[in-house]
Amino acid sequence: MNNTDFVSRIRDNVTRAFSASAQDRTAAFIDMGTNSIRLLLVRIEPSSGTFSILSEQKVTIRLGENEFADHYLQPEAMQRAVTVCKQFAQMARSNDADHIIAIATSATREAKNQAEFVALLNEEAQIKLRTISGIEEARLIYLGISRGIHLEDKNALMIDIGGGSTELIVGDQDNHHHLDSLKLGAVRLGSMFFLPDETGPIDAARYAVLRQYVRNSSIRSIQKLEPHPFDVVYGSSGTLENLADIAIQMFEGRSRQPEDTLKYEQLTQVVEHLCELSLEERAKVPGINTRRADIIIPGAAIIHTLMEELGIPELHITERGLRDGLLVNYLQRSENAEMVEEGSVRMRSVLQLGRRCHFDEGHARTVADLSLSLFDSAKEIGLHTTKNRYRQLLEYSALLHDVGIFLSYNHHQEHSYYLIKNADLLGFDQTEIGIMASTAFFHRKKRPSDKHAQFKELDKPSREAVRVMAILLRIAESLDRSHKNAVTSASFRLEGGNIILDVVCEQDCQLEILGIYHHKKLFRKIFDREYEVNLISSVEQSAEVDELMS
Repeated sequence: MNNTDFVSRIRDNVTRAFSASAQDRTAAFIDMGTNSIRLLLVRIEPSSGTFSILSEQKVTIRLGENEFADHYLQPEAMQRAVTVCKQFAQMARSNDADHIIAIATSATREAKNQAEFVALLNEEAQIKLRTISGIEEARLIYLGISRGIHLEDKNALMIDIGGGSTELIVGDQDNHHHLDSLKLGAVRLGSMFFLPDETGPIDAARYAVLRQYVRNSSIRSIQKLEPHPFDVVYGSSGTLENLADIAIQMFEGRSRQPEDTLKYEQLTQVVEHLCELSLEERAKVPGINTRRADIIIPGAAIIHTLMEELGIPELHITERGLRDGLLVNYLQRSENAEMVEEGSVRMRSVLQLGRRCHFDEGHARTVADLSLSLFDSAKEIGLHTTKNRYRQLLEYSALLHDVGIFLSYNHHQEHSYYLIKNADLLGFDQTEIGIMASTAFFHRKKRPSDKHAQFKELDKPSREAVRVMAILLRIAESLDRSHKNAVTSASFRLEGGNIILDVVCEQDCQLEILGIYHHKKLFRKIFDREYEVNLISSVEQSAEVDELMS
């Protein structure tokens, strides 16, 4: 394939992937918060069982500014919200949005002039705003977070600190067990404890008063958590993301990575440092969002106090939240619920990537099943001692090993590596994504070696796992070389000290048998053993196969 053909192939595939079909529809989700308005624009594609994020937008409007004293939204704040919503609505309609779902939270639900604001949005932006309760807000936050993280059998405490309220949720992968909403938020506390023109440092005594207010306001909510133990804590919202950004910059001197956590000890030092600074100096702290400089300390007081009272040493940061929950809730109530309910978070994310790349799903599932059978049987006879947590990664690697064909068959293992590494797969950490991408990269052509950057960047346990996973994936791929499911099962066993690979075939499987003989050399290099093939077939095979088996 020459360069012209390659570019043409990419252009055709991208056009196909991003062109709407007759069944596709677009939905817009607007989260009207106390501090910001967020937009999520999504195209839903029933034919492929996937959805695509078309746009994500966020604008700070401070809707709750100077509201919480008398519970009236200020005219200037309402007008800022209307202006942004008109822009968001125009963007949604220009993308042929079939539905615009808009919800409002703390600032609007507590406003005495709520009806006036809702009517203003309906008249000027043609948006029907629905105000939700604090408990419904917590439920939607749960949906957004839980459908984007991998909890396995753990219970998680989820904390979302908004501008006007803080939500506390306990739940597992599938269900929430506790939902609560507190009238504590970064904008709310900022307006209660600080004057609008106050720009100086904050002394320790004043910060202590702020924390005592949080403690007094949350005592009942903390007591309600006692019957709901949790194993891990996740923090959502811009406040927590920004505090984590500052902490990582202060202690690590780098940008925050997805695996980084916000530690209580580090948070304590971050707060002490921020309080020592004027507003102008605070806005220059590495990692801070300058638009949050005036509310970062009130927000910090909330999480600082909750972490202390609940004995939380660290929390994981997630970018998911209410806006994502709106999408999940919408899909759950539609005929496309399988998009957010099919299998685990990880499996849904993997299948969505594969389907977006128009992969051969039947072949991918066959190779995945064969890979797992080879992994299990090889471990049973002592060929490897790879931990079972890698077994699941092998399954996902097998499902995605050919997604690079979406760009070009030539060197498609390299394209698969790139797509897996950069697809923002949900439920995986960066190490796991690197393992899957490397396993897909080495499923053909090159062998795992330190001379390859893709392999060298992994830690030693991960490299050892990839060596095993890659050779098993190569064999499994060859066992469905014709893409017709000719081989129904394959497994290793010991017979008189020899390793036998039993291959059960109900069709002509000449390509498959020829293929697995090519992997004997690499198999010997990895395991220091050789295998012999035992073909179990009810149909007559070709002379070439008979010759190989003789």
